[in-house]
Amino acid sequence: MNNKSSNLPNNRITESPSHGLTASPSHRLTASPPHHLTELLHHSINAALEAGKVILDIYKSEDFEIELKGDNSPLTKADTASHNVIISHLKATNIPVLSEEGKSIPYNDRKDWSQLWIVDPIDGTKEFIKRNGEFTVNIALIEDQKTILGVIFVPVSGELYFSTKEKGAFKVMVNLEDYSIDSLLNLGKKLPLEREDKTFTVVASRSHMSPETETYVSKMREKHGNVNLISKGSSLKLCMVAEGQADCYPRFAPTMEWDTAAGQAICEHAGFEVIDWATKKRMLYNREELLNNWFVVKGLS
Repeated sequence: MNNKSSNLPNNRITESPSHGLTASPSHRLTASPPHHLTELLHHSINAALEAGKVILDIYKSEDFEIELKGDNSPLTKADTASHNVIISHLKATNIPVLSEEGKSIPYNDRKDWSQLWIVDPIDGTKEFIKRNGEFTVNIALIEDQKTILGVIFVPVSGELYFSTKEKGAFKVMVNLEDYSIDSLLNLGKKLPLEREDKTFTVVASRSHMSPETETYVSKMREKHGNVNLISKGSSLKLCMVAEGQADCYPRFAPTMEWDTAAGQAICEHAGFEVIDWATKKRMLYNREELLNNWFVVKGLS
């Protein structure tokens, strides 16, 4: 998802973008049935890859059918198609889903959910429209407001990032024409990976570079000397930190829960932290306000 910028001092916007929650009455439970994380990882990877297939079909056709949502951010038929595929796969888990696309459900109906999926069918719709390939499918599992599983798939490159709190975080390349989930799980390389260039590296948003971010980068230059600054779209910024290709990702512009949940899971399970700029603590999920505070992704202090 791409969010409009804000110049309000407390980094809030007066109207948060419309959000969606998808659940049947049977999903509205105060406790979800227990599942083994490996089983849920299978479900979520399969959902992300199948969504990637339908996204690529539309991406290659160039028939995007772009609409504007309530906050003037773009929505394509690929967003909707991806959402429908993901929901069709995740419904078997009987865990409720919070998604960027879908039906709105009040906070009172979801505040007691002990588990939920948080999904962004296409994170980086603007990058999708620009055809630069920097968009992702994001799926996260939240338990008691904390990330316990994350899946991010990059349809154009075939990169798949996945993690659980039990096993850690991994990256693997996917051939959408021929794959098995078990093989992908076995072939994944544990994150972070080694990198040759040790220059302190900051990754920032391609579409939402703010003055506050530029100030933060300047402070990093004062602290570390030479600093590489890389611009990326979507949750790829979080993936770069988890992978070890960047040292930090400051985000001083609006994001929603579905923009960050999967990436936070992968970063945390790779040994990094996502710190809420307002609370100075770990960023939590399924809050009443789905608009995130500013945050910084970095190595453990």
